[in-house]
Amino acid sequence: MIFELTGLAIIAVITGIPALLATASVPFAVLSAPQERHGRIRRRYVAGGFFVSFFGVWMMAFGAWAAREDTRYGIIDWATITLGTLAGGGLLVFGLGPFASWSLEILGRYAERLPLPVRLAARDLAGRRATTAPAITLTMMATAFGIALTIIAVGFTAQLRATYVPQARPGTLLVGHFPAEHAGTVRAAIQRELPGVPITQSEIPAEDRSFDAHAENVYLTEESMYSSEVIGDETLLRYLTGDRSTPYDEGTAVVITAADVKVDSVDLIGMGEPPKVKTIPAIVARTADPQMETIFVPTKVVRDLGYRLEPDELIVDPSLRRISAGEQERLDVRLDGVADTYIERGYESSTGWMVVAAAALLVALGCAWAAGGGPAASSRPGRVLRRAGGGSAATFRWFGASRTGLSALCGTVLGAVAGCPIGMLLMWPLTAATSWDSPPRVSFETPWPAIAAVVVALPVLAAALGWLFAREPADRAPDPEKAP
Repeated sequence: MIFELTGLAIIAVITGIPALLATASVPFAVLSAPQERHGRIRRRYVAGGFFVSFFGVWMMAFGAWAAREDTRYGIIDWATITLGTLAGGGLLVFGLGPFASWSLEILGRYAERLPLPVRLAARDLAGRRATTAPAITLTMMATAFGIALTIIAVGFTAQLRATYVPQARPGTLLVGHFPAEHAGTVRAAIQRELPGVPITQSEIPAEDRSFDAHAENVYLTEESMYSSEVIGDETLLRYLTGDRSTPYDEGTAVVITAADVKVDSVDLIGMGEPPKVKTIPAIVARTADPQMETIFVPTKVVRDLGYRLEPDELIVDPSLRRISAGEQERLDVRLDGVADTYIERGYESSTGWMVVAAAALLVALGCAWAAGGGPAASSRPGRVLRRAGGGSAATFRWFGASRTGLSALCGTVLGAVAGCPIGMLLMWPLTAATSWDSPPRVSFETPWPAIAAVVVALPVLAAALGWLFAREPADRAPDPEKAP
């Protein structure tokens, strides 16, 4: 219980500090936004924000450099590096707070040559930065989170796919983790649910005694899904090699390997003091898959050594019958928890992160709508649009689309500026080895097409929403400039 609470406390600190730093960008944006319609942002806010963001990037780069080695890191070292990198990401987002107001100022200043609805939309957003800048900052935060999560998830997927070790040949049904006394019940359940399906099995010594099989000049790869030996009958040998013509003799071992070696015998080394060694004849069977390498030992040989065997796994060879997911579900119901079933389908990546990323992008879209949605904030844009467009609904729709699209564009670009370095640099501490069996890293590929799609799609979707829900301002008072 104490260790669980300590772990939760560490997680809360590691995630809470950067979250607070990032959230502080909203009040920073409010503080830096000028209250006057035509006021300009004070340069010290932009310079200060740039310095804070630069320092945050430096912290993340230092954390990535510190975690670059493919060696084991202690949990304290790892937590320190990860916290520093995450804090750097929070500082990066915090420093970008004033840039929401600054981007609106630039839009309003350089919008002279844009079409009238776009020009008025840019000026309207820039004229009320005290309210639009915080909403755009929230858009930036949500976009940065979604992009960083996408980069990290893609990197983790590549890492897990490259180091995935299958448990069987593709399409194989494995039924295991059952007590030896229930082996007959499990086999009968499979036969009832899958009538006529050939079933083979691997076996293990029933007692605590065991042995190792060793062949000269034969070294199994670390990626092999089996231990040094597999015990079974002729049907298991056919499954292991994937070749129905592999010769079988109940007194001869078979070295299944992808290497070009010659083997005449296999030593069976029993555990004990002194260890007992029995040498049996052997042949070689080639396999194209290094992960299937093992030494097959016939059941009769092991029993002749005085071992009592019991079933380890029941196997359905995919070359004889492919089991569907529906059949596996029905078999699970029939077994009722007595045994576990597994079908080897290769590495299957998780898609749960996509839901979280999509939710973050929807939040970004909502914040952009909050910044640029609704009727015009002042009567002047409405009067100008009536004079220039004849008061048509299309003119006001273009104005609404421009306003929401521009607000989303500012937040999305700033979010990409923050999310890309956060995701790319945070990958290093998150994939650092903290246990002895952690695999080395693979190369991280940034999903630039997906990032570009987000940067383009969010403003377009926001503009579409602005077009659909555009409302003409209710204020129809005469223009004071035309008053007598």
